[in-house]
Amino acid sequence: MTIVADKPWYVYFLRCNDNSLYCGVTTDVVRREVEHNSTVRGAKYTRVRRPVKMVYHHQCDNRSNACKEESRLKKLTKAQKEALIK
Repeated sequence: MTIVADKPWYVYFLRCNDNSLYCGVTTDVVRREVEHNSTVRGAKYTRVRRPVKMVYHHQCDNRSNACKEESRLKKLTKAQKEALIK
């Protein structure tokens, strides 16, 4: 019997066209960036701020940890987020 590992989850920041930052979670950062830029599957926030560019992503063990990290990152100030990205 082969055990298949779950895909890793990522928390990420996108830089929007207006220089704002969008934070989210996904299992595929490349696919998610494409969705934000060219489909209706992108977040409502980013649809009016295209194009967006992936500027940060961090791998987490599971969805729960990714969501907790997303929540923590969203509470940071813009200056703290910018420092994290650099």
